Amino acid sequence: MSGISVQSGEACAAPVETPAAGAPARTWQGPSAPERLAILRRARSIAIVGASANPARASYFVGTYLLSSAPYDVYFVNPRAETILGQPAYASLADLPVVPDIVDVFRKDSDLPGVAQEAVDVGAKALWLQLGSWNEEAAAIAEKAGLDVVMDRCVKIEHARFHGGLHLAGFDTGEISSRKQLLSGRG
Repeated sequence: MSGISVQSGEACAAPVETPAAGAPARTWQGPSAPERLAILRRARSIAIVGASANPARASYFVGTYLLSSAPYDVYFVNPRAETILGQPAYASLADLPVVPDIVDVFRKDSDLPGVAQEAVDVGAKALWLQLGSWNEEAAAIAEKAGLDVVMDRCVKIEHARFHGGLHLAGFDTGEISSRKQLLSGRG
């Protein structure tokens, strides 16, 4: 993806709807970092709902990362696509050939409760809402059925963070080192 500058988290953001004035405050408490790591470690498959074949879309960027740098079987859900990143695209979670461990969602806020219910209906183990996605109704639906829920976090960033790969694809790790860097032409 040369020539594309990615600001921290920008490539993983989901479509954002502006919250209505007076929207309720966030009350849901998400899993801790060790709990998110455990969710990722238990998973063998991830379904990306709202996946896009457009390289400018966050879901494409996340799909590319997961296919190339993570140990998961990745499935793309988009009823308007036949293939994404060379993989078949499925019309719905129910059409997948497996039950996904994680349902990673790139959909607008009003779609999230329905996607949560679909994840419950197919027997997924976790509902993961991307950066910018926060829907307590969707979280309640999923948690009531026993699913783990993560909201407003990028699965790519979290996986890379836990596995030392945030430097990949232009993310600055923010790591400060006392080691001097060797510059070309200097000894």
